[in-house]
Amino acid sequence: SSGINAEYGEAGKENDPRRLHSFPLIRHSDMAEEMRTEAMELCVTACEKFASSNEAASKMIKENMDKKFGSSWHVVVGEGFGFELTYETKNLLYMFFGGSLAIAVWKCS
Repeated sequence: SSGINAEYGEAGKENDPRRLHSFPLIRHSDMAEEMRTEAMELCVTACEKFASSNEAASKMIKENMDKKFGSSWHVVVGEGFGFELTYETKNLLYMFFGGSLAIAVWKCS
């Protein structure tokens, strides 16, 4: 397994990588290209469908990833959070969407 940590403040700061992006922006991923593309598209769909509920978006992403790629997937959707996690190698996606929304998706059984 591998580890990653990341922390970003509120959107809008000069060096904030989310500042100018309204399209999906992958910050870090070690997924195979096909899985990464599917996961990114799923994240965008969920966040657009549940724009007012990060919890509902997270649930949709997790349930679909579990179904498609086996359990156990974990998902965090939100703004201004830091994290430290352990994950199964080749099963991590950390992306931004819509300017200020961050999404972390990882598998850890």
